[in-house]
Amino acid sequence: MSATERAVELAAVAAHAAAEKKAANAVAIDVSERLAFTDVFLILSAANERQVRAVVDAVEEAMLAAGVKARSREGLEEANWVLLDYADVVVHVLQEEDREYYGIERLWKDCPVVPLHADASAPLEA
Repeated sequence: MSATERAVELAAVAAHAAAEKKAANAVAIDVSERLAFTDVFLILSAANERQVRAVVDAVEEAMLAAGVKARSREGLEEANWVLLDYADVVVHVLQEEDREYYGIERLWKDCPVVPLHADASAPLEA
C-alpha cells in the first residue's frame, strides 16, 4: 500500500507554500507502509527561527485553504524543529543545522520518495 492521492496532493500544497517562503530542500517520504498514523512525511529546511515561523505560517494557511487543519503543532516556541500533524501528512520544518544533526531522511531511507515539483525542493540561495 502506498500513500493516498490526497496525502500526496496535500504534501505538494504544503511544499509549494513553504517554497514561497524560501524553505529549502523539500523532501516528501512515503511512510504509509511503516506507520499507521500518516502516509507522508514532508521535511523542509529553514535558515533560522524567523524563517521557520514564516514557513509554518505559510503551510498552515495553505493547508486551511485546502480544507485541512493541523491536529497538532509542536516546537514553535523554540522554532528549531516544528512538527505539523495533518493526519495524512506530517510536516517537519527544521533549521538546517538541526536537520543535518537528526538526519530524518537517513532514518526513513528505505521508504520511497514522493516526487515534488522543482520549485518545492530548491536549495537555499546564498
